[in-house]
Amino acid sequence: MRRTLKAALSAAVILAATGAVAVLTPSPALAHGAMMAPGSRTYNCWRDGLSNSNGNIVPHNPACSAAVAQGGANPLYNWFSVLRSDGAGRTVGFVPDGSLCSGGNSTFAAYNLARDDWPQTHLTSGASFNWRYSNWAHHPGTFYMYVTKDSWSPTRALAWSDLESTPFLQVTNPPQNGAVGTNDGHYYWTGNLPSGKSGKHIIYSVWSRSDSQETFYGCSDVTFDGGNGEVTGIGPGGNSPGPSSPAPSSPRPSSAAPSSARPSSAAPSSNSPQPGGGCAATFRVTGSWNGGFQGEVTVRNSGTAAIAGWTASYAFGEGQQVTQVWSGKYTQSGTLVTVTNETWNGALNAGQSTTFGLLGNGTAPAAAPVVGCQSR
Repeated sequence: MRRTLKAALSAAVILAATGAVAVLTPSPALAHGAMMAPGSRTYNCWRDGLSNSNGNIVPHNPACSAAVAQGGANPLYNWFSVLRSDGAGRTVGFVPDGSLCSGGNSTFAAYNLARDDWPQTHLTSGASFNWRYSNWAHHPGTFYMYVTKDSWSPTRALAWSDLESTPFLQVTNPPQNGAVGTNDGHYYWTGNLPSGKSGKHIIYSVWSRSDSQETFYGCSDVTFDGGNGEVTGIGPGGNSPGPSSPAPSSPRPSSAAPSSARPSSAAPSSNSPQPGGGCAATFRVTGSWNGGFQGEVTVRNSGTAAIAGWTASYAFGEGQQVTQVWSGKYTQSGTLVTVTNETWNGALNAGQSTTFGLLGNGTAPAAAPVVGCQSR
């Protein structure tokens, strides 16, 4: 069932009036979560700051920098906590105009800033998209996705009247992948993006828990320009390619990543796609430090038909050892590294892509290794 913003408010009032205490009684356990694909402002700014990582968050993106200057870096260590414990699914009349991106939570007020230079996820209007939402703490509930009207401008803080009144997509109790309480764990679902949109917009998400009043709010800055989930405006170079299959916007290293890591700001290297059985893959170094490095591999369906899964393989030339992979399952035998898809990012339509990330010991490859790819 689809709901309007006004209907959501009315429903909350009716529940209160009828004494539906069992539904609205807070659970003692707090959930945490935020949109990861397309990434919310707090999630993308967290990733942007980690690109300069030495355990501190030092943003590169100008909007993220302005938010940290206003509200400090602490909110980004809790990027998954843009919530109201008393939300009860309420929207219009509960969260004030101009405070939608923070959900009216003063801790995240800086993420309401009206700017046109927040990190952007590039999408295709009306296309099928693989959504991801952090499951830092798992609870049942319903996710509602709204989009801004064509009359909205990024130069003014978001108001309820800027959103289409009806969510273009909603999902209840979607499946999850990965462990809760980790950077990579998430709910996932497939659903179409809004049709008839072009240029910059905000996708506004509301997650209303069904076992408590706790409600999450978030702004995802997107550009409808025919993209497949690529993210720009993150990191020293301002780009962090990521696909629309989960792990768009580039999955991040888990909290196990070494806090002493200092990725370099040098431009990432890449190699030309190497076709193989309907898919092609490229490797790039996204950061390096003394004794270690971080990399990302983009896998693309280079054929004309959908594929059900993929396997990427590459060899290091200087004895490097992979220590961690996210958004893929890996094995290493000598110098040869083989990575297969997860259950949620194997199926790719023609032209669609996904990424997996990795951490390694040793010197970052001076030249990106050639990646072979097999589809199935």
